[in-house]
Amino acid sequence: MMQHVILSGCSGGGKSTLLNELACRGFETVPEPGRRIIALEREGDGSALPWVNMEAFARRALEMAARDKLQVKHESEWQFFDRSLIDAAVALESASGEVIENTLAAFPRYYEKVFMTPPWFEIYSMDMDRVHGFEEAVGEFDRLVVAYNRLGYEVIHLPKIYVQSRADFVLRLLR
Repeated sequence: MMQHVILSGCSGGGKSTLLNELACRGFETVPEPGRRIIALEREGDGSALPWVNMEAFARRALEMAARDKLQVKHESEWQFFDRSLIDAAVALESASGEVIENTLAAFPRYYEKVFMTPPWFEIYSMDMDRVHGFEEAVGEFDRLVVAYNRLGYEVIHLPKIYVQSRADFVLRLLR
């Protein structure tokens, strides 16, 4: 049975670190589309960088997340996604006004429980790919929580604990 589990939430909240921990434990994982798009855009003309054209970036993220969902090999009981189609649809709605439910109508749902990394100022950091500040990250988090609830997912806020304990927490709730 396919169990696509989403790790979503605040930028810089530890999603990728948690994804890496789950991969080390043998689970199938899918990295965040946003970071991959930024890397591709830096090699190209940069027209779909989020700070250049958020709508173009969100559309690319939607396409990549859709491909990711179809291409997962299902070699483990759970497959973990760093962000999702829903995150891309939230970004697209914010940038263009396109309604999330319309954007997602053709796509199958993910597992019912979504794990959200909360805003965590102490670990938040900007880098060359994350150029927005903490306040913008919190705004993004708030939009995501509202959207996931609106779509009927069970939103579980991850505790601010060490990554190994976070992974244990996630796996305990999936059993």
